[in-house]
Amino acid sequence: MTGIPTLSKKHAPQRPARDEFELEELGSQLFEAQEEGGEIFLTVWGLDEQVRGRILSMDPRTRLVHIQSRGDTLKVPYMDIMKVESSRD
Repeated sequence: MTGIPTLSKKHAPQRPARDEFELEELGSQLFEAQEEGGEIFLTVWGLDEQVRGRILSMDPRTRLVHIQSRGDTLKVPYMDIMKVESSRD
């Protein structure tokens, strides 16, 4: 029986590892952006384009950041966020 070859997890691209300091800094940037309510740009692992929008909420239970973007609400996994930039940068 022949089938379509599948990639095992060990061959799938891996999210870059980050240390505790980097994750804490990222969390602080996200919290500050939420408090200010301004537009941000997120570089998200696995996406070719940046996500642009405003943070509506951050769910610590699901570890999802809810972003209002172009009338839609996107739920981005916290661990997939690689970089946060504000629109004023």
